[in-house]
Amino acid sequence: TEDQLVTPWTYSVASGYSLLRDPQYNKGLAFTEKERDAHYLRGLLPPATASQQLQERKLMNTIRQYQVPLQKYMALTELQERNERLFYKLLIDNVEELLPIVYTPTVGEACQKFGSIFRRPQGLYISLKEKGKVLEVLKNWPERTVQVIVVTDGERILGLGDLGCQGMGIPVGKLALYTALGGVRPSACLPVTIDVGTNNEQLLEDEFYIGLRQKRTRGKEYEDLLQEFMSAVKQNYGEKVIVQFEDFANHNAFELLSRYRTSHLVFNDDIQGTASVVLAGVVAALKLIGGSMSEHRFLFLGAGEAGTGIAELIALEISKKTKVPVEETRKKIWLVDSKGLIVSSRKDSLQHFKQPWAHEHEPVKDLLDAVKAIKPTVLIGSSGVGRTFTKEVIEAVSSFNEKPLILALSNPTSQSECTAEEAYTYSEGRAIFASGSPFDPVEYNGKVFIPGQSNNAYIFPGFGLGLVISGAIRVHDDMLLAASEALAGLVSEENFAQGLIYPPLSNIRKISAQIAANVAAKAYDLGVATRLPRPENLLKYAESCMYSPIYRNYR
Repeated sequence: TEDQLVTPWTYSVASGYSLLRDPQYNKGLAFTEKERDAHYLRGLLPPATASQQLQERKLMNTIRQYQVPLQKYMALTELQERNERLFYKLLIDNVEELLPIVYTPTVGEACQKFGSIFRRPQGLYISLKEKGKVLEVLKNWPERTVQVIVVTDGERILGLGDLGCQGMGIPVGKLALYTALGGVRPSACLPVTIDVGTNNEQLLEDEFYIGLRQKRTRGKEYEDLLQEFMSAVKQNYGEKVIVQFEDFANHNAFELLSRYRTSHLVFNDDIQGTASVVLAGVVAALKLIGGSMSEHRFLFLGAGEAGTGIAELIALEISKKTKVPVEETRKKIWLVDSKGLIVSSRKDSLQHFKQPWAHEHEPVKDLLDAVKAIKPTVLIGSSGVGRTFTKEVIEAVSSFNEKPLILALSNPTSQSECTAEEAYTYSEGRAIFASGSPFDPVEYNGKVFIPGQSNNAYIFPGFGLGLVISGAIRVHDDMLLAASEALAGLVSEENFAQGLIYPPLSNIRKISAQIAANVAAKAYDLGVATRLPRPENLLKYAESCMYSPIYRNYR
């Protein structure tokens, strides 16, 4: 943990003016009289002193006065660049209020306008200009002990498409959550954007665009740059650094995950994190809709990274529980893509990651007909296209299910397959609903329904912490199942009574610690953990390793 590290005063922190300019150590008015004398701060601060609690109250008061979410985002970014501990204190204490600002949906708008709102650079930008020099670039980063890297190439940012270099908002946001929700030290986190150009004409013509002004590079040149990056990361930070791929286009996401999963500690949140959080929701929802996993039929709209990733993890879970081979359990799961239901007669024209889902069935052109033909008990949207769960679709699913489970997962809110209100209204208040982006509670027929949020933030921070505390060197699918089961087990009777299938985000640090303990336990069981001996109580150990944003006293 951070508190077990020696603070490297001699080279890291000078005193006086430069101390106030260092976000890692600056406390603003919270420097005590004694500290002001000891560190040459006299006169550089107004005479008053303020506690961290008072600073927090003042800042939350300021942030709440902004009407526009992007203004709140910019105020928080500015705070992070000025006073790191206060930023994380705000985020941890007000997680439900600030999560939609720091992450979806506001981060999507921030990425779209990133060039215009760009102030101080955060993270590392590795472009084609750095080819052959990636290791040198990594050495320019001031921190030596990096534990988590989140990397994007900006080609598929949320449901917003190719945002090129401006995708940096995503790794920065994800890593803020790794610290706030998962307790990984901020200094151990490194956001990276790989810039190989963009096919977004609007950005290429935008005078404020901050990336390479060229079409996206593909093929060998792209692969070589990624290979150089992965090798340099291992060389510079060792075997145990987590590399989380984020918002890569489908064809690259699957390719990179399968290429590096046997040689590096890699994780793709769009494929694996989404799958794990959705599986947790489905496992928890069984308490409300009845039956075991193997008795349900699943229909997906969207067969990209998220859809196929979720489908595969559900098939694995059913296979584990029933001891039936995964090739058989996949047959309970059907996927619809832009050309209709994925069936065996289409097999030759399908991308490789869709092929396992091509089952025997006559062709079906659209979602509504697929719902009528398959009669699913669980409907999952991961298409990135808004308003695709129409009134007719929801009514059809509700007609043969007493309590249909409807998950509209696409982000941001504008891309959600349906709203919470539509799900509850068209199902006459019978649907169990969760979405990717947050929705407000809905009143229907005098009853208030609280929509759940199937947010990856439930899984990846705790998952990453589990890998860090066990010193894991590889990610295994069984760890994802362990994370899902931990999350599903934390939904209380009180939550179920409100129709929720996820615990409230306000308990997220406790949830992350439990997930970390489960993931670490699985790493030890599988023999991929290197931190020995194994701690006796993994939950206590996970909690003791979590970063605390409370100010430290300087001597």
